[in-house]
Amino acid sequence: MADLALARLVKRFAGGVVGVDDVTLTVADGAFTALVGPSGCGKTTILRIVAGLEEPTSGSVHLGGREVTFLAPRDRDVAMVFQNYALYPHLTVRENIAFPLTVRRMAPAEVTRRVRQAAELLAIDALLDRKPAQLSGGQRQRAALARALVREPALFLFDEPLSNLDAQVRAQTRAELVALHRRLGATMLYVTHDQVEAMTMAQHVAVMARGRVLQEGAPMSLYREPASLAVARFIGTPTINTVAGRATGARFEGALSCDARSASHAEAVLAVRPEQVLLGAGMDASPGTVTLVEPLGPESLVRVRLRSGEELVARVAGEATCKAGDEVGVRVAPGAGLLFRAVDGARLD
Repeated sequence: MADLALARLVKRFAGGVVGVDDVTLTVADGAFTALVGPSGCGKTTILRIVAGLEEPTSGSVHLGGREVTFLAPRDRDVAMVFQNYALYPHLTVRENIAFPLTVRRMAPAEVTRRVRQAAELLAIDALLDRKPAQLSGGQRQRAALARALVREPALFLFDEPLSNLDAQVRAQTRAELVALHRRLGATMLYVTHDQVEAMTMAQHVAVMARGRVLQEGAPMSLYREPASLAVARFIGTPTINTVAGRATGARFEGALSCDARSASHAEAVLAVRPEQVLLGAGMDASPGTVTLVEPLGPESLVRVRLRSGEELVARVAGEATCKAGDEVGVRVAPGAGLLFRAVDGARLD
């Protein structure tokens, strides 16, 4: 395995459209790193540059200390798993998995060994003689992953590999990929628009928007300490609550009021995670009306509209004691809430 280093990558397309804008990123040897962001933010373009399928306008790509920026894909020692599986429909699973080895004229005995080993690791050894059309979506994705594994590359690249799977299979495959990474100790760069995938699978996450990396770090550090309102809104489910107001000294005043960690006097946005919204009477409680209760078994989501018209979501344990139409008090848990500058979304506290 090897580390990956991207230095000041820029990619401009025809017409001057900037797909990647000065991205510098390091994936440590053996690490599982996720690039996450909305569609069109540049994450897949970065993956294609690393794979050698696109050339950057400027910047460099180093893998294991070796510059590979303009090397052909076959010379980079990387394997890519695609969203659409990219399996050959006329070949069996066995032949699909073996394909990157046979085109390199590897010895048949070694091809057989690697195919068997990868198939057993991914529990598809009983499917080797089937065609892709005879497989479920999850089985096709495992076959595509096995084809990458047999190459024994320095770096694995994943381009939205779970997006075509249904919810249950997607959750199962997430867990299997994490277990596979732990077992192999492989270096992996994973692209997704789904922040749940990024948060639950990766050791390191980079959040992208408009071609740039907004923030990177451990998943929970991004959740707890987002550097901008854009990151705060993208990370977390349900989406973080926001209320407009003003930071004045050690207080935030708006439709919700609370103590704040900012000494600024500025138009601001208070952002509060659903689990930090408290319902009921108390100091700084603001009146609101319950608009919807969503029972989820071990917890409930309660949507409340404030007098200002702003709507918040509160996450409460177990079954909610309120119902739609009830009047409730709404407040921020002590010490909770993040402040951002209204004009540009930068952190204030």
